[in-house]
Amino acid sequence: MRDIKKEGGRPKTLLQQLAASPEKLFSGSFRQQVAALCFRFTQKPGEIEVLVVTSRESGRWVIPKGWPMKNKALYEAAAIEAEQEAGVRGPVRKKAVGSYTYLKTLETGAVVPCIVDVFQIEARETADKFKEKGQRRSAWVSPDEAARRVREVELKSLIIEFAPR
Repeated sequence: MRDIKKEGGRPKTLLQQLAASPEKLFSGSFRQQVAALCFRFTQKPGEIEVLVVTSRESGRWVIPKGWPMKNKALYEAAAIEAEQEAGVRGPVRKKAVGSYTYLKTLETGAVVPCIVDVFQIEARETADKFKEKGQRRSAWVSPDEAARRVREVELKSLIIEFAPR
C-alpha cells in the first residue's frame, strides 16, 4: 500500500489521500468527531484570539477534538475535549458553528474519513492543571495565524470566517 501521508516530502491533501483509497468514500465508514473552537476577546474591541493546540502524535497544530461521548450531547463532548486538552472552560454554543473533514489514522493503522462538528467556546477560565498538560503545546493567536497553522483546508476557512455568536 502506498504511503498516503507524504508525497514528495509534503503532506498529501485530503483529496489526494481519498484518491489513493476511493473505497473509503463509498463504504459508509465516515466517523463522527467533535471539536472546540475556543476563543477569547482581546483588549481591542471586537478582536479575538483563537486557541490552537498540537496533536500528541504528530505535533501538528489543531483545535481540541475528540470522539463523541456516551450520554453526552456533541457540544458537551467538545467542551470536555477543550478542558482535557487545554484546560479551557467557558460557555459553549449548543449548535455547531461549522464542520470539516479529514482522514484519521487509527491505532490499528486503518485510515478512516472523519466529519468533525465544531462548537464555539468562549474561554473564560484556563486551568493550570488539566488531563493532557505537558502532552501538547498551546497558543492563543489571531484567527489569521490559527488558519495558517492548521493543515485542514476546511478548518482554515472555518477559522477565518468565524465570528462569535
